[in-house]
Amino acid sequence: MRRLSLLPIAMLLAACVSSTDVGDQSAGTAGNGEGASSADGGAGAASNPDGGSGAGEGQGGSAQGGSAQGGSSQGGNGAGGGAGSAGGSPGEKRIVGYFAAWAVYGRDYHVPEIPAELLTHVNYAFANISDAGECVMGDSYADSDKFYPGDSWDAGAKRGSFHQLEVLKAAHPKLRTLISIGGWSWSGRFSDVALTAQSRSKFVGSCVAFMKQWGFDGVDVDWEYPVSGGLESNTYRPEDKQNYTLLLQDFRAALDSQAAADGKTYDLSIAAPAGPGTLANLQLAEVGAAVSWINLMAYDFHGGWDPATNFNAALHASTKDPSADPAVKTKFNVAAAVDAYLAGGVPAAKLVLGTPAYGRGYAGVADQDHGLFQPFAGMPAGTWEAGIFDYHDLESNYVPEMTRYWHEEAQVPWLYNPSTGLMISYDDPESLQKKADLALQKGLGGAMFWELSGDTADHALLSALHTSLGQN
Repeated sequence: MRRLSLLPIAMLLAACVSSTDVGDQSAGTAGNGEGASSADGGAGAASNPDGGSGAGEGQGGSAQGGSAQGGSSQGGNGAGGGAGSAGGSPGEKRIVGYFAAWAVYGRDYHVPEIPAELLTHVNYAFANISDAGECVMGDSYADSDKFYPGDSWDAGAKRGSFHQLEVLKAAHPKLRTLISIGGWSWSGRFSDVALTAQSRSKFVGSCVAFMKQWGFDGVDVDWEYPVSGGLESNTYRPEDKQNYTLLLQDFRAALDSQAAADGKTYDLSIAAPAGPGTLANLQLAEVGAAVSWINLMAYDFHGGWDPATNFNAALHASTKDPSADPAVKTKFNVAAAVDAYLAGGVPAAKLVLGTPAYGRGYAGVADQDHGLFQPFAGMPAGTWEAGIFDYHDLESNYVPEMTRYWHEEAQVPWLYNPSTGLMISYDDPESLQKKADLALQKGLGGAMFWELSGDTADHALLSALHTSLGQN
């Protein structure tokens, strides 16, 4: 998901710490994108803390982004129940990976490359919301028309990434897939579809039918964001806070009803913000009761909108953080976000900790304290868009040429080159192990990964999560 950069701090505090997206989304019939334009002609990412978006949700014009079990206390299987699935044995932690529809373009990353053995769930980003208030495809070419080996051009034959997900599940029967709806760029109509019982029923029914038609095992709602904090062009209402809960309860009831009819189980998750400003617009306990799990977007705490370099996804606060606002200084970190959800009444087992497969960079950074907490001149060229670096790009082209530093308080690394003035905050296997340790210590439901194309060919980040969560 993406956001315009350099927003004033007052706007940042009114919005959210993250969204789910990194990317470009190239040509396709409808494109879906969280953000500004990217190298591949799609929407990129630029986010900001309390209301920004993730690293480049490429749901754009022609061609992200980006929740733990149980039913709703109304019309479902009871609070904490529901049709959620961990994807394996009862004690297994979820490892949820987002697949971005636009990855099939410039990134040349495709569903058959997904390391299903390291995942329990794949969330496909994104489906859109039509003017009529129904779920529709985001990119019909990528989703259901692109030809892969073994596909057919016969009338009615399935193709595209949706079909490839079915092929992947056939080879990995425990893997489950969810269709993610909305994202940074496509959240504009959520307030309308959530407004009345009639509009909710129409929207939910269309999404459940969409899920069934294309072979998904659940729905992931990515509303960015209720009440405030998303794109200026979005529709907002004060009652979004309550209506979001009602929408999720309706989803839970509809999915449970469908599950009873089919003799199956269907998951319901959301992608949720990490910033304290946006959390005030969520009924956390009620949301937690309705969904199967919550994907906590615990990244994009800092970036190009800040006055100084800082960490994209610090595990803990740093005592030397120069942020003037006490809330930014102490709450814009992973541990604080987790504690806020738990304190708000979300069961620990329903909270899935989001991790980024990208870093955020800064240009023109003076050689002081190895570039950390320093003023900067602008955004450097990234992998697909300014300031955003996929992890595989960092590992291949930046880690060998720059000096890596480790922050003992924040428990994350950064890179700095004094000769070029480039500073990059990112996550690597060591920092993801620390975050997995926190998830285990807190009894969380697992980890989420935004997004799959950002990892190395040997899946260094996902493997670190998988191993650290004890899934070997």
